[in-house]
Amino acid sequence: MDKNIKDSVKSYYGGIAKKVSGSSKSSCGCESSCCGDMTNNSNIYTKEYLEGLPVEAVNASLGCANPILLAAFKKGETVLDLGSGGGIDAFISSKYIGEEGKVYGLDMTDEMLELANKNKEKMGVSNVEFIKGYIEDIPLEKETIDVITSNCVINLCEDKEVALREAYRVLKKGGRIAIADIVLLKEVPEDMKRSVEMWAGCIAGALDIKTYEDILKRVGFKDVQITPVNIYTKDIIESIAKQKNLGDVYSEIDADLLHGAYAGAHVKAYK
Repeated sequence: MDKNIKDSVKSYYGGIAKKVSGSSKSSCGCESSCCGDMTNNSNIYTKEYLEGLPVEAVNASLGCANPILLAAFKKGETVLDLGSGGGIDAFISSKYIGEEGKVYGLDMTDEMLELANKNKEKMGVSNVEFIKGYIEDIPLEKETIDVITSNCVINLCEDKEVALREAYRVLKKGGRIAIADIVLLKEVPEDMKRSVEMWAGCIAGALDIKTYEDILKRVGFKDVQITPVNIYTKDIIESIAKQKNLGDVYSEIDADLLHGAYAGAHVKAYK
């Protein structure tokens, strides 16, 4: 990831962590755009997933779909959550793999790691460990992970092939990825795409499904499945614009071209 992009993402998500840490409100805790603006957590995770989780972990989740639905965890497995944020997916995963299993949460943002460790202390879980690092350079040995999860993070990478190659490296043979990510479903004029990405940041860098599949296969994955599950209608995108007081900007674009152009998707593949 380019240093400037990396610094921007760090700053943005660090700010989210600070806001969540200072508030117990049930919103995503962010005034800027995030995936949480587009799909609220009650639509992503049903009650059984969130039960027993600290409110701060839920508030810091900026996901686009529920990757846990894909994971099919088994007791004793080792899990890696890329871009773990406040820890929501790491904590949910920990329930399924049991005390004999292990979950690593990887994040590059100090504030998010601090928040995640506070949440871990509140939950009293012993099978979760949060580590600092970049998803393009995962600080784990090769072939040590059974399942990799991630939620609305890969699309933010400058070089997705490097990130997915790293994911492949650390997976055991027969291991799998269970990722939620943003995908592009239809072409959007480049100038409009750049404009919308500026105020709906989490859709930045979204790949079309064919390109995503090609990258996954190129780095070695097989049995690739990419399934859109949360379609972003023009009404959803308009609501983001209004939340950010950008209704005037939205009114000047051809909203029909954005309707259904982006989606939160489930991405599954095997090593």
